[in-house]
Amino acid sequence: MLSGRRLNLIEPSPLDIEIEDIALGLARNTRWNGQTKGPHAWSVAQHSDLVVDIVRKLKPRATARLLMAAKLHDASEYVTHDLITPLKAAVGDVFKELEARLTRAVFLRFGLPATLSTADKVLIKKADHIAAATEAVQLAGFSEKECRSVLNFKEKPLKHVKLEPVPTAEAERIFLVGFHQLEKALKLEIR
Repeated sequence: MLSGRRLNLIEPSPLDIEIEDIALGLARNTRWNGQTKGPHAWSVAQHSDLVVDIVRKLKPRATARLLMAAKLHDASEYVTHDLITPLKAAVGDVFKELEARLTRAVFLRFGLPATLSTADKVLIKKADHIAAATEAVQLAGFSEKECRSVLNFKEKPLKHVKLEPVPTAEAERIFLVGFHQLEKALKLEIR
C-alpha cells in the first residue's frame, strides 16, 4: 500500500489497514465496471457515502457504529476491487471468503464488531441495493423497469437525489472527511 503497509490477503491483520489506503483505493475503484455517464467514473468511495446517506434516511437515529459500518461496507474493495455481480458469481466462494476476511479486519481496525448483527446487515444491504438501483438509472443507462427485470433489484431508485461523479481526488477527500466525522462520533458514543 502507499502507506507502506503490507497486507496479507489470506490472513489480513487490522494492524496493517490504514484509512488513507482505503480512501485512495475506493476513490480509484469504479462502480459499474467504469461504464457510467459523465467525464468521471462513479467510485466505490462515492457509493459508500451514498449508502451512509440512505441509512441515515432509513434510520434517522442510526448510531455512529451503524453509520461507520455502512461507510465501510465495501472497504474490502480497496484491495479486491468492485467485481460486477455476474463475475462475482463466476469466481465463487473463494472470492467471497477473501472479502469477508478483509471486511472483518477493517471493521476491527476501526472499532466495529467483526460481524454485524443481522438487523444491521439487513439495513445496510437494503441501503446498498437502493444506492445500486439509483446508480443504475442515473449513471449506468438502465430504466427502472430494467432494474427489476434485468438486474433483479427489488428496491426502487431514489428520485430526490442527483448523483454527480467527481474526480478521484475529490472522491477521496470527501470520503475521508466523512470517515473522520464518523470516527469522532463513534468515540463519543463508546464513552
